[in-house]
Order: sequence, then C-alpha cells, then structure tokens
Amino acid sequence: MASLSGISSRTPLALFFFFCCCCCFAATASAQLSSSFYNASCPNALPIIQSAVKAAVAKERRMGASLLRLHFHDCFVQGCDGSVLLDDTSSFTGEKTAGPNNNSLRGFDVVDAIKSKLESACNQVVSCADILAVAARDSVVALGGPSWTVQLGRRDSTTASFSSANSDIPRPDFNLTDLISAFSNKGLATTDMVALSGSSNNDTDIDSSLAASLRSSCPSSGDDDSLAPLDASTPTAFDTCYYRNLLSNKGLLHSDQQLHGGGSTDSQVSSYAANSAKFFGDFASAMVKMGSISPLTGSSGEIRTNCRKTN
Repeated sequence: MASLSGISSRTPLALFFFFCCCCCFAATASAQLSSSFYNASCPNALPIIQSAVKAAVAKERRMGASLLRLHFHDCFVQGCDGSVLLDDTSSFTGEKTAGPNNNSLRGFDVVDAIKSKLESACNQVVSCADILAVAARDSVVALGGPSWTVQLGRRDSTTASFSSANSDIPRPDFNLTDLISAFSNKGLATTDMVALSGSSNNDTDIDSSLAASLRSSCPSSGDDDSLAPLDASTPTAFDTCYYRNLLSNKGLLHSDQQLHGGGSTDSQVSSYAANSAKFFGDFASAMVKMGSISPLTGSSGEIRTNCRKTN
C-alpha cells in the first residue's frame, strides 16, 4: 500500500501513513458503529462519496493515496473524529502544520467537494470523519485494491491536537520495536501494522543502486516538489510490489525496511509478497480495526457543515 504515493525530498513525512485489535478496545468502539447508519437519513451518502473519489483518482492517481493517508492520520490523533481537517483557530492550533502533516497532507479540497455534495443532499447528517473513512475505502478500490464494509456513525470533534499529531503518529526513523509500540498504543496488533505499513526517510541498508538513484532525484538540498515513489515498480497501483521490494532491500524508508530486516515481521512480509489475496484480506481487516479507534458517537461532538471548521 505504501506504493501509492511519493515523498518530498525535504519533507520526510510526505507520505500517507500508518500507520495506518486484538483488543476489546476496538471491538467496543466498533459496536457503536453500524454499516447501515445512513440508510434512512441519507441513502445516497455512500454513492455520492464513491462517485467523487472515483473522479478525483481518475484525474490524479496519487490522490487515492492522499485520501487514504488523511484517514490514517486522523485516526491516530484523538481517534477517527475528523480533527485532522480542522484549520487553526484563535482557541487551538490544528493538526495540519504538525511535523507529520505540514506541507505533506493533501486532498482537503476533495473532502470539501464531497462535503458540499452531501450537505446539498442531506443537510448536517454525514460527518466529516465518516467521509474520510469511506473515501479511504473507495480510494483503495479505485486503485485496484480490496473493498470492505465501512462501519459508520462517527461524529466530528470540535477541537484538534497539534501536540498529539506530533507525538502519536509513527515517525519515519522508527525501528521495528518503536513501530510495534506505536500501533499497540492505538489498539492495533503487529499484524495490522505490517498490513497497513509505511512511512518515511531513506534507510541506510537499502540496495546501493536504488540509494544512488534516490540521492540524484532527492538531494539533501532539493526542493519540496521532488517526489520519489515508495514502490518504483507500480507506484500508482494497490498491489504487493511494496513487500516484494522489501525482500530485495529496496524499501524507500527506514521504517519500511524495518519490516523485513531479520525481525519478527519478516515472515509476514514474505507471506504478503507471495500471496496478494492474503495481503488484501489482512489489509481490509486492519482498516476496519483502525477505523474503530475512539470514535465520537451519540451526542458527543457534532456534525460539521464545513469540514475545516466547527459549527
């Protein structure tokens, strides 16, 4: 999945993340959500989101990864509550300028367009947090990946956390132990982490020819518009090439190659490299678990009419 985007030469976290339960925590949260939540109140909600995502990805394939990354970064900070979409206000600094997000998160305009269509169809019914969850699924499908049933009924946060965005989203220089811990803190198992994968910064033990190529296209003094694909083989498709690259020490980022470097996750990477059906199934399951992290439900939060600001 990490094959879907590129990374800026100067912004180490210019990629969608993860990253993006074996836990009663996720099971409890999931029980508060329902796949049929909008069936009566806004029956066209999911088709409206799907149509908009298809159009956005058709216009720019990389947008699929960007929309998926928004959902990841939203869920890892305060839970899946749409907080990542909030602009700064006089009372709080939003998450958009935090280290993992600044000058790298994108797709906000696509979310705005989706929200506008939904407000016209069903005023103040569909939350921004649910838009992110459904758009992530539809983006993966549009790029040839698996589908899954999205649980719905999240409400939107009325605040955001700049500090939590800096502390809770896994960093590109994390080793395997750090990654396992970061995901465990969110109720996600190690198997979920490997399925969701990814993040930033070139590793020191990658294939020498790949390293030379990356230094040429992304020099340390380069500009923020230079991009390098996480998977040079099929950068705009959802497939298992990312894992096959790890077997050849061709992971672009330090945290990528940590997944296959003599540690406990090597066998899972090898399994995914050889069996796309296994990867697709595990990825879909992990996305459902991640989407159930601490949702606001019932009377908590609100349904924003504009995803960039509170009502």
